[in-house]
Amino acid sequence: MYNSQKTKEQNTYDAIVIGSGISGGWAAMELCKKGFKTLLLERGRDVKHIADYPTANLNPWDFKYGLNNTLKDQEMDPVQSNSYNPGTKHFYVSDAEHPYIQDQPFHWLRGYQVGGRSLVWGRQCYRMSDLDFEANIKDGIAVDWPIRYKDLAPWYSHVESFIGVSGQKENLPHLPDGEFLPAMELNYIEKHLADSLKKNEENRLLTIARVANLTRGWDHRGPCQNRNLCDRGCPFGGYFSSNSSTIPAAMATGNLTLRPFSIVTEVLYEEQSHRAKGVRIIDALSNEVYEFYSKILFINASTIATAGLLLNSVSSRFPNGFGNDSEQIGHNLMDHHSSAGAYGLHDQFKDYYYKGRRPCGFLIPRFRNLKENEGLNFKRGYNIQGHGERQEWTDLSHNLNGFGKDFKKQLTSPGDWTIWMAGWGECLPYFENQITLDNTQKDKWGQPLIKIDFSFKDNENKMMQDIQKTSAEMLEHAGFKGVEVFNYKKAGGSTVHEMGTARMGHDEKTSVLNKFNQMHNAKNVFITDGSAMTSSSCQNPSLTYMALTARACEFAYQQLKKGDL
Repeated sequence: MYNSQKTKEQNTYDAIVIGSGISGGWAAMELCKKGFKTLLLERGRDVKHIADYPTANLNPWDFKYGLNNTLKDQEMDPVQSNSYNPGTKHFYVSDAEHPYIQDQPFHWLRGYQVGGRSLVWGRQCYRMSDLDFEANIKDGIAVDWPIRYKDLAPWYSHVESFIGVSGQKENLPHLPDGEFLPAMELNYIEKHLADSLKKNEENRLLTIARVANLTRGWDHRGPCQNRNLCDRGCPFGGYFSSNSSTIPAAMATGNLTLRPFSIVTEVLYEEQSHRAKGVRIIDALSNEVYEFYSKILFINASTIATAGLLLNSVSSRFPNGFGNDSEQIGHNLMDHHSSAGAYGLHDQFKDYYYKGRRPCGFLIPRFRNLKENEGLNFKRGYNIQGHGERQEWTDLSHNLNGFGKDFKKQLTSPGDWTIWMAGWGECLPYFENQITLDNTQKDKWGQPLIKIDFSFKDNENKMMQDIQKTSAEMLEHAGFKGVEVFNYKKAGGSTVHEMGTARMGHDEKTSVLNKFNQMHNAKNVFITDGSAMTSSSCQNPSLTYMALTARACEFAYQQLKKGDL
C-alpha cells in the first residue's frame, strides 16, 4: 500500500458511497447532484445499462437446458440457485466462491455487481405508515422508531416522482397512497376475487400491485413492454434499477467516480476528530490494498454485509466494531416470511382470458391488528400477494391422454382459472437473530466469514397459520374449488428483505443511528440500506430505503454547509 501525500490527495473525495444497489445508487446520485465529488465503491464487476444484459432478448429454447437449472448449479450454488435460472444466473454470486456460515438455514441471496440486486428485485413499492412507525413503542418491543410518517412522506414522494411507480390509489391510512403512474390492470379472475372481498370481507380489498414498472414513458425510460423478463435487465428501461436511472444521473453531473472490483474491508477511524476518515479496500482482481478518504461516508453494502464491515472495523476506540458502543450492530436481523398461503381453481368464466405477461400480481393490504384488542394470538400483520391465471399445458398434461389432433387441441386449450396467494408477514426484531464474524474461517481475500443465526419464532409461525386460514376462506367465499393451503417453510432470507442490523433509535445506548441515519458514534457516517430498519413492517421495504437515503443526503449536505460535519 503506497501512501504518499500525493497519492492521498488523489484518493480523497467529498463523499464515499459503499455499495451500488438500490440505496447506494440513490446516495451517489443525490450527493453528486449536490456538487459532492463522490467515489462509488462496488465489490463486483461493472454492469452497464443495456450493454451488459446478455440474456434480455433470449427465448427459453435459446438456453441449452431451457430455463432449468442443472444438478451442477444446485450443487455449486445451493442457495443462489433457489432464486436464479439460466437467464439470470450471471446476476448472482457463486456460493462456492463466496461462502458464509449458517447456524440455521438462511438464504443470503447476493448480486455482486454494479447495480447489485436492483437488477433483480421484485419492484414492489409500498409506503410504511404510523401503524408501522409506532408499533414498537405501542407493543413494548425493541426500541421506538425515531421518525414518523410525516418525516418521510415528502421523501417518499421525491423518490416515487423519480423512479416511476404504477399503482391505484385506495385511500387506506395504513398503506398511504403515493405519486402513481397509471395502474396496471387486474385480469378477470382477480377482479372476481376483488368483488367477492367487497361483498364478504370487512376491511379487506384487493388492488393491483404498486410497482416500479413504467406504464408510460418516463424520464427517457420505458414504457414497460409486459415481457416479464425484468430480472434479466431491461433494455427498454421499463423498470427502475441503479443501472438505468440513478447511476447514469450521477455520472451526468461529472462528479461521480465509479470503482468496481473494490472490496471494502475496513472503515478507518480518526481519533482526533472522532470521525471516519475513509475506508480501506482490497482490489478484487489484483489483491492490492488501497485507502480512500472523504468528508462523509455512506454505507450501503446491504444489511448483512454492512454489519459485517462494521464488525470488522476494529480500533482502540471501537474494539467491538466501528460505531458499536450500543453493541447492537449485527443484532435484530429481520426478513419477511412469505411461505404460507392458499391455492384454488374456479370452473366458471371460461370465456375470458388475458394478454401479455404482466410483471406484477395483486395485493390485499394488511387487514389484521389494524386496531387494538382484535383478539388474535399474534402481533403485527401481513399483506397478501398473488396472481390469477388460466391453467396451461404444463399444468394439464399429466391428466391428459390421447394422440394426434385431439390431444394437441386438449393441450392448447386453456384450463380452469386459478389463483395462488401467499402472505408477506412481519418479522419482529429479535436480539438473538444476528450476524457475527468467524475469525477462524476466511474467504479468498483473507476476510473473516460472516456467520448468520436466524429463525422465525412463535409469533411468525402463528401468523403463518392465520395466513393459511384467511387465504383459504377468501378463495372459498369467492367460489373456488379444490382449495388447498400450503406452507413452504422457506428459510429466512428467502424473501430477500433482510434488514435491521444497525437500527435507528432515539438513544445511542440502544441504537446505532439517529433519526437522520447518522451514526451516533461517528457523525460523518450514514447508513441508509436495510440495516437502519427498527422494525420490518410487512410492506416490501426498498421504497423506504430509498426515501431514507434521499432524506439523509439532504441532512448531510445541510450539516456540511453549516460546518457541523
